[in-house]
Amino acid sequence: MDIFHALSYGFIQRALLAGSFISVLCAVLGLFLVLRRFSLIGDGLAHVTFGSVALGLFLRVYPFYVAVPVTMLSSIGILKLTEKTRLFGDAAIGIVSAFGVASGVLLAGMAGGFNVDLFGYLFGSILSITPQEVAISIILSLVVITLVKIFYHDLVSVTFDEECAKVSGIKTKRINQILILLTALTVVLAMKIVGIILVSSLLIFPAATALQLARSFRQAITFAVAASLVSVFAGTIGSFILDLPTGASIVMVNFILFMTALAYKKMVK
Repeated sequence: MDIFHALSYGFIQRALLAGSFISVLCAVLGLFLVLRRFSLIGDGLAHVTFGSVALGLFLRVYPFYVAVPVTMLSSIGILKLTEKTRLFGDAAIGIVSAFGVASGVLLAGMAGGFNVDLFGYLFGSILSITPQEVAISIILSLVVITLVKIFYHDLVSVTFDEECAKVSGIKTKRINQILILLTALTVVLAMKIVGIILVSSLLIFPAATALQLARSFRQAITFAVAASLVSVFAGTIGSFILDLPTGASIVMVNFILFMTALAYKKMVK
């Protein structure tokens, strides 16, 4: 089976369409998170998403409708823990993350154990994405992209020098809340692509790859988006042709791109 044959299938087209929009979000937001040394928040929020998905399945409600508000509230909870207690960001993430995983396991146990639906969210099932999920992904992706564009200059200022941004009149607390909320929404959207377990890689790898090559922030965004799109397209098509897990394939392509960029950087030096 060749690439063109694979592209003729409707479920492949839906997967690539939704995956393209979400991969762009992950690349852009991941760059801000990596530069702020806050990249592990994606992993923490992914664990919270596991708990919220388990809650949705337990209540027999479409998990996405539960995961969005719960994960966004949890992201604010991480910020509040960092601000109100003597905890660093990684400790706050660890607390919320552990609570999310424990809640998910308990709910799964109360529901009679892990089922196929929960495993689908854990490991990703982009090839089974529905037209409704594609529409939701595109709409929410456009909302997030629009908000990033509106607050772009403030986000950049806070990312590179938060104290200076605060002195210049930027409401850094609000910008931090916006970034964390957008990340939470992106994590929920991305769980269908690579799964809850691997979702943080979609935030970190494209940014890490871009930072090896870029000479400016705008160039880094371009490279990160390109790397993310390539990984989704190559991982999705390759996994279908070779009959491999799609989420893991996307992550492996990301890893290969990162190692290639790293090798190129060392060769140029």
